[in-house]
Amino acid sequence: MLYPKTTTSRIRLSLDGIWNFKLVPLNHDYDASKPMEVGRPMPVPAAYNDIYEGRDIRDHVGTVVYERFFDAPKPIRNGELLLAFAAVAHKATVFLNGQKLGGHFGGFLPFSFIITELVKPTANRLTVLVDNIVDHSTLPCGTVEHRQYPGALEMTLNFPNFDFFNYSGIIRPVCLYAVPKTHITDITVIGQADGTFSYEVQIQGEGTVRAQLLDGQCVLHTFTGTKGTAKLEGITPWSTQEPKLYQFKATVTSDDGSEDEYTERFGFRTVEVRDCSLYLNGKKVYLKGFGKHEDVPVIGRGLCEPYNVKDLALMKWMGANSFRTSHYPYSEEMMNLCDEMGILVIDETPAVGMHTTFTATGMKVDVASPTWQTLKTSQHHSDVIREMIERDKNHPCVIMFSVANEPASEESGAYAYFEPLFRLARQLDPQKRPVTFVTHGEATVETCEVAPLCDILMLNRYYGWYSDEGNIPAAVAVLSDELDRYHARYPEKPIMLGEFGADAIAGFHDSTALMFSEEFQKDMIDAYCKTLDQKSYICGEHVWNFADFATAESVKRAQGNKKGVFTRERKPKLAAWYLKDRWTKQGT
Repeated sequence: MLYPKTTTSRIRLSLDGIWNFKLVPLNHDYDASKPMEVGRPMPVPAAYNDIYEGRDIRDHVGTVVYERFFDAPKPIRNGELLLAFAAVAHKATVFLNGQKLGGHFGGFLPFSFIITELVKPTANRLTVLVDNIVDHSTLPCGTVEHRQYPGALEMTLNFPNFDFFNYSGIIRPVCLYAVPKTHITDITVIGQADGTFSYEVQIQGEGTVRAQLLDGQCVLHTFTGTKGTAKLEGITPWSTQEPKLYQFKATVTSDDGSEDEYTERFGFRTVEVRDCSLYLNGKKVYLKGFGKHEDVPVIGRGLCEPYNVKDLALMKWMGANSFRTSHYPYSEEMMNLCDEMGILVIDETPAVGMHTTFTATGMKVDVASPTWQTLKTSQHHSDVIREMIERDKNHPCVIMFSVANEPASEESGAYAYFEPLFRLARQLDPQKRPVTFVTHGEATVETCEVAPLCDILMLNRYYGWYSDEGNIPAAVAVLSDELDRYHARYPEKPIMLGEFGADAIAGFHDSTALMFSEEFQKDMIDAYCKTLDQKSYICGEHVWNFADFATAESVKRAQGNKKGVFTRERKPKLAAWYLKDRWTKQGT
């Protein structure tokens, strides 16, 4: 799947900006055949929840409508014209001039429609219905409840089964994308650290494919045909220290002489798991970094390039080399930055909250059990794995795929649910990167059915915070014992902590480090890290979280989750300085 960008033969026209917007009452239909009569300005891309004040918009359940008009200049109407969305959370239904184009299910991956025959030269009306409900069929999962209160008050409530705010809307860019009638539809490139290279180009229509492998303006190799291989000498492997990017330029020439050209960036690098370790380009690599979120003030989960650059700059500043896209695929703009800046990425699906009797914030709701007989997500889960790998397969920054975060892997039926998904991920990935998922504390080494499927074991653990509250010595004793038991059971699999940490409210200090103080957060992280240092089979540590982030309201959340080592505005807490000292001393 190719990222839409302007080339010598392609034109990208942004439809970002201010759209018209309105809320639709729950269980009410919306007539998209007519223009919106009354609305209010809404920026795209952005989550809509925090743009205006009031619970009516922040906590809205159900459908919202976006609408705008656009012109289609003559130069973009000569070939094939696409309407492309980078992501709409969570379900989109799209209309052009009142005619339904189709829909997309899932809030974090791209989709497009061919509108060549439908578009007008001027005054095209684009309408997008966005449904934000999360339930037992969606990823992430949630629960919908209709409740009655005294005084005939009735409310339909949508409880997220995950510990981050359910930001919704058109959260990533929208564009018109003009390509020739005969054009390149996809490119797959594989570059190994030893200089081995292969490619495959897919086209629509009939034509002759030529290709060049480039280092800037220098041509390293030329190819003809839709597939090819080569072995190059003297290449620079892509790494965190030197994220060298090469270019693969493909051109298809149709029978009438018209051409389409697209250049894909890639890196020569090799990822493998062996000897109970993770290797990058033949050298052991220890993952230092974070779980994080696409979460910033005002625009919520909307694309924000300044914050993306700032976040990666802070990671580099403190010696981190990696993060996990918890808990959904991040924007491709972020993936491009990671390619450029040398950040290793664990690419995760939006499969979070897959546990019908557990919620991260402790908000217990009336849910059915058992999980794997209740959730209706299997086909959708396969779809998002397919879409994620299709989108991200060429990014050198992506070193691992995570199939899910904290599912009910301890419940009967988990293996039968996940085995086909792990198999699918391995079949789809042309680079055969490691595949994993993330366990939670209730899935022990004795009960977890999914651990045998993983190439690397990733554990989220909060001993000393959600259990044995405040007791750090007890926490690390339990942690050490569990890690050793996992290693004894799976001696060939490296283990990393995918999450650990503690809430700290910025500015809270104690001479005796108590919970919620910056000192306690730093001491907790320090104790966990020293425990990990004693284990030769540990291949990484990802602190939860990079920065404070918004969540649903609960008595355990004071204006969001405060486990960030940075505030939501990216100001460092004491733990950030501790990690900077630790990670920079460790080196690369």
